[in-house]
Amino acid sequence: MISDISSLELAGGVSMPSIGLGTWPMRGQEAADAVLSALEIGYRRIDTAENYRNEDAVGQALASSGLDRDEYFVTTKFNKQWHSAKGVRQALENSLARLGLEHLDLFLIHWPNPEQGTYVEAFTELGKLVEEGKIRAAGVSNFKPYQLQNVLDAGLVPALNQIQIDPERQCIQWQGFNTEHGVRTEAYSPLGRKQSDFLSHPTLARIAQAHGKSSAQITLRWHVQSGRAAAPKSADPQRQAENLDVFNFQLTHEEMAAINAMDTGAGPFTDSDEFGH
Repeated sequence: MISDISSLELAGGVSMPSIGLGTWPMRGQEAADAVLSALEIGYRRIDTAENYRNEDAVGQALASSGLDRDEYFVTTKFNKQWHSAKGVRQALENSLARLGLEHLDLFLIHWPNPEQGTYVEAFTELGKLVEEGKIRAAGVSNFKPYQLQNVLDAGLVPALNQIQIDPERQCIQWQGFNTEHGVRTEAYSPLGRKQSDFLSHPTLARIAQAHGKSSAQITLRWHVQSGRAAAPKSADPQRQAENLDVFNFQLTHEEMAAINAMDTGAGPFTDSDEFGH
């Protein structure tokens, strides 16, 4: 029997689809068309951000989909200029206006920007927005363990930490720290980036052949079977459908271990101590 891992439960009992559509770096009509296509195929979670500059296009697609608001889950993220109590509220108003929504399902601090020293203040305000019902869940993105610890030390627990993870860059320490403290992990760029070529790795090819799936599907199944959410980006309807079709098979313990062994120990391509916006 294949267990249902098509959704994850976040803090406060919020249910989030484990596979969503990533939208960076799509903009304008390309983004709107991709999101509408994904929703028609069956996606029920869309991942965007202020800095992607496509929230308006995402909102256009959501409005055109004919779906009721409670049928889809929207994540967006805000930039460093809003890392204050007043700023977080303004960021929320801005994103809601661009998206054409009355509330968000998940609102994330996009980058910690530690040189500012204000991400704990920002997350404190996010917690208040959850209490007020203006967002359903609050989280962070690109937070290293020590950065997350600073939030935890303030008595706050993010629902989720979205970080770059793929078979070659598994960020084991980050994931372990998240799990230890009750923070869900989501993988962005779950199928790698242009610098990556792991989808042609013999291990994935062998497992893909055994299941009659693609290496990308095997990778996404590995993510969700490991207990992570993932948000692969694609504007192609056929690829979108393929990326969502990962819940009708199960990897064996040996196959999971073989993919785990692909880890190179490398961290994310971008260091959150040095980069942010």
